[in-house]
Amino acid sequence: MSTLFTKIVNGEIPSYTVAEDENYYAFLDISPNAKGHTLCIPKKEEDKIFDLDEDEYLELMRFSRKVAKAIEKTVSCKRVGIAVVGLEVPHVHVHLIPLNEMKEMTFQHKVSMSESEFKALAKEIQSNL
Repeated sequence: MSTLFTKIVNGEIPSYTVAEDENYYAFLDISPNAKGHTLCIPKKEEDKIFDLDEDEYLELMRFSRKVAKAIEKTVSCKRVGIAVVGLEVPHVHVHLIPLNEMKEMTFQHKVSMSESEFKALAKEIQSNL
């Protein structure tokens, strides 16, 4: 059965796309810790990050770095934090979270954004890739 993220990649569930290539996909988290919180995933369904082969792992990190650099150009922040937790969806995903305070990394601090804010932000990050 497909994961939620596979359904997003396949267009079965809408998302706010930030970046995409042949093997990887980045989209805004709809329950963000901070404005610009983005998820980077391999299109290939894999549960655990260390189950990716080494090349896939390194390519995911390269893709995530590229997206993080675009987020830094778009969202005012001290840095972009990175986390790989993977318990909530059984599909590898890298959290890129713009940080100004440690609480933004806790996954207990959330911000609200409207659909129009999500769309505008995704478009702005895309323009900075």
